[in-house]
Amino acid sequence: MFAETLFYIGPYKICFWNLIFLILIFLAAVILRRLVHKALKGYVKSANLQLEAKQMARLRLVSQSVYLLAIYVAILSFRYNNGHVTFNDFLRFKLLSFDSFKIDFADILIVISVFFGAKIATNLTRLYFARRFKNNPNIDGGTEFVYNQLAKYFIYVSSVLLCFKLLGIDLMILLTSSVGLLVGLGLGLQDVFKDMIAGIVLLFEGNLRVGDIVEINGKTKPASQSNESMVAKIVKINVRTTQIQTREGNVLIIPNTHLTQDRIENWSHGSELTRFTIKLAVAYGADLTLIERLLKQAALAHPKVKKNNPVMVRLADFGDAGLELELVFWADQSWDINNYKSEIRFEIDRLFRAYSIEIPYPQRVLHQAPQRNS
Repeated sequence: MFAETLFYIGPYKICFWNLIFLILIFLAAVILRRLVHKALKGYVKSANLQLEAKQMARLRLVSQSVYLLAIYVAILSFRYNNGHVTFNDFLRFKLLSFDSFKIDFADILIVISVFFGAKIATNLTRLYFARRFKNNPNIDGGTEFVYNQLAKYFIYVSSVLLCFKLLGIDLMILLTSSVGLLVGLGLGLQDVFKDMIAGIVLLFEGNLRVGDIVEINGKTKPASQSNESMVAKIVKINVRTTQIQTREGNVLIIPNTHLTQDRIENWSHGSELTRFTIKLAVAYGADLTLIERLLKQAALAHPKVKKNNPVMVRLADFGDAGLELELVFWADQSWDINNYKSEIRFEIDRLFRAYSIEIPYPQRVLHQAPQRNS
C-alpha cells in the first residue's frame, strides 16, 4: 500500500515512503545544521574569541553546506523504488519544452547552484571587507555596510544575468519583445524607481550611513503624530527603503526619497559640539541678576555641559504672563540630549524653590459687563 505510486517527479515514481524519506532527510538537515552552528559557536566561545562579522560569515558557510548534502542524499533516496532510473536520466528530463527554449532538471539545479554560490560569494565578500577594514581608522561600520550592500547587489544581479546565459535565454530579445509591458511598469512604478535611485545615491555618497543619528523633517512621521522634527538612528539602508529607530525604540521604514529630498541634519557628521536652549519664564519684578546666576549654576552642574564654552542667559521677550528667558549652553550632539535638558530643568526647579522664585502661568481676569437699565 505504501509502495504504490502516487505521482511522478520527472522519470521518478514517488510513493508514500519517498515522501517520508524526504521529510526525514530535510528534518535531519535542519537539526544537523543547528548542531554544527552551535558546536562552532561553542568552540569560538570556549577559545575566548570575539565573534565578529568574519566569524559569523564562516559559521554560515559551514552550516549552510549541510543543505547541499541533504539534497544529494534526497536524490539518492529515490532509488528505493526507481532502481532502473539513473541520475543522468533525472537531469535530462524536460520540464518545459518549446521551439527554442527548454528547461530540464539540470537547468533547475544550475539555477539553484548559481544562487547558492552567490550567497557564498556574499559571505566571502563580507569576510574580505571585515578583514580589510578591521584596523583602518578611516573606515567605520557604516562605510563597511555600504561596501557590503553594493557587493551584494552586484553579485545577485550578475547571478541573474548568468542564469539567463546558462539557460540560453537571449536577454535582448526578451527586453525588446516586452517594451510595452516595461513602459507600463515604469509608469506605474515610477515612485519605486525614484526610491531605488535615491537608495543608490545614499549608498554611494555616504552622507548618511548606518549608525548615524539624524534629525528628520516631520513629513516622514506617521500622520497620527505631530509634524515636529524627529531624531532617529539609521539602522539599515536598502535599495528602496531605509530603516530608522526612534528614541522610543520604534523602527520606522521610510522611502529613500525622503532622505535625499527633505532637509536632514546629520548629528554624526561635522562638529559634535552644538548649542542648545532651554526656555522658561519668570514673574515681572523678579531679581534677574539672581535668576541669571541660578540658571548658569544649574547648567554648569550638569556633567555633559561644556564648561569651556560660555553659558548665557538671554531675556528673549516680555511675555503676557512674565519675562521670557532662554538658557543657552553647549554640549555634544547626543541621542540622550532631551534627558540632559530634563535633568537641568529639575535642577532649575530645585534652585527656584530654594530661593522662592516662582514660574508664572497665564492668568485671565473676567470682568462682568454692566447691566443696562430697561
